[in-house]
Amino acid sequence: MLVSQILKSKSDDGIVMVEPEASVSEAASLLAARRIGAVVVSSNGKTALGILSERDIVRELAKSGPDCLRTPIASIMTAEIVGCGLSDTSDGVLAAMTAGRFRHMPVVEAGEMVGLISIGDVVKAQLSELEMEKTALEDMIKGF
Repeated sequence: MLVSQILKSKSDDGIVMVEPEASVSEAASLLAARRIGAVVVSSNGKTALGILSERDIVRELAKSGPDCLRTPIASIMTAEIVGCGLSDTSDGVLAAMTAGRFRHMPVVEAGEMVGLISIGDVVKAQLSELEMEKTALEDMIKGF
């Protein structure tokens, strides 16, 4: 399955972005309110400077304590992000996420972000594809 198909199957909530100057506390509140695991850090709404995930916040809390909640997101975000394109496959994306041990990937076309997919989105797409293949094989066996 292609990344473009995965994006089409998601609800159209858009990409949740925060500015790099926002506090970690603001980002944590946004994550909780939206029930999501990561936000894209962007100063212009088009390109990703980084990603801030729940894991980033927990690591910083363990390292610095609750004072980190007042620090800017830019100081703890994951700045080295791996992206994908609309024509990439779910297999390739899943392999990259597994190898890099991350769960969110920006989708970039022509230098601008067009979406964000999570490992949950990719797994859901692969399960859907497997179900369709199973149904097709069963129909073929039954002679439909």
